[in-house]
Amino acid sequence: MNLKKKVLSVSLSSMMALGAVTAVALPAGAVGNGPSAGNGSVQTSILHTYQSLVDYLKTQDAKQEAMELEVIGQTVKGRDIHMAKYISNPENPTILFLTQQHGNEQLTTEGALEFIKHLGTGKTSGVLDNVNILVIPMLNADGAMGDVDFSLVDYHADGDRHLTRYNANYVDLNREHAKETSDMEPEARALHENVFAKYDIDYMIDLHHQGTLSETEGELVSGSILYPTNPDVKPEVLEGSKKLGAVVYNALEEKGWGHIGKYRGGEGANIGRNGAAVRYDISTLLFEMRGMSDHFIESYALGQKSNGYLIKQTITTLDAAVRAIADDSIETMDTSFWDTLPYQTNRQNEEADE
Repeated sequence: MNLKKKVLSVSLSSMMALGAVTAVALPAGAVGNGPSAGNGSVQTSILHTYQSLVDYLKTQDAKQEAMELEVIGQTVKGRDIHMAKYISNPENPTILFLTQQHGNEQLTTEGALEFIKHLGTGKTSGVLDNVNILVIPMLNADGAMGDVDFSLVDYHADGDRHLTRYNANYVDLNREHAKETSDMEPEARALHENVFAKYDIDYMIDLHHQGTLSETEGELVSGSILYPTNPDVKPEVLEGSKKLGAVVYNALEEKGWGHIGKYRGGEGANIGRNGAAVRYDISTLLFEMRGMSDHFIESYALGQKSNGYLIKQTITTLDAAVRAIADDSIETMDTSFWDTLPYQTNRQNEEADE
């Protein structure tokens, strides 16, 4: 069977058309209280490999007139890092979607790939006229492929490979963003030199996964969000970040399977959402989806029964963001929800994992 057809446990072709994600039968409990790791097999063989991702991107590039595929740099092991670009007018506001700084957080990548495919449909022509979109669907390809210079013997997923948070040098790429670019790991340096510094980016959603046991008000979350919290972020950048968060929150909270909490994250400029906001005045939003694709802590990895709603959550997030920026409705968003959005807590002392 074609890898692309095996990616989802719930078919995305029946799940979504941009602007109107159709209702589907999701597994029982597949909301914030979705299946835990013990309720489903944690499989990596159903996920895109690096090579199948590249093939997918090249296929979409050949099909889509508006899309341009750019290589922004290479990983430690020499894999090209790809970015899908949709730039109709350099004067348009620009949003960057970044996935897999951490290689074991791949369901956001699966959603981003499906989103790229649907950007090639006729339903997006008006949207693409008014917003520029950059998508980096796998920054840490070495970690995603388990091609690293340290042991992954304790990781829990079944399949043809393990996925790890770190790059091949055992470095967390989401802690590189306060360094001089010359001192960064190759993946982070490529992001800074060839994306942040090269393009006039207004917004970024940094897509991650956290553990499976985060909750608010006794209910497990489907994900959690946070704006930049470094004290050096300019007020207007912070306000744009909070508006971006409002767009995402409103889009997901109306869904029956969405339950969003507020993430507890650090203030350090070395963290992506803070570093991009401080260094480049980009309004950023961290989105931590529930559950990881692999981990050495068993409770962090979520079984494949939850793949469908988590991928759908990613698609809804990206779609809502680009539409709000394209029609300028983001400027009218009410950010007061942040004042009452509960911070998530973690069951069984499970730590959050930005």
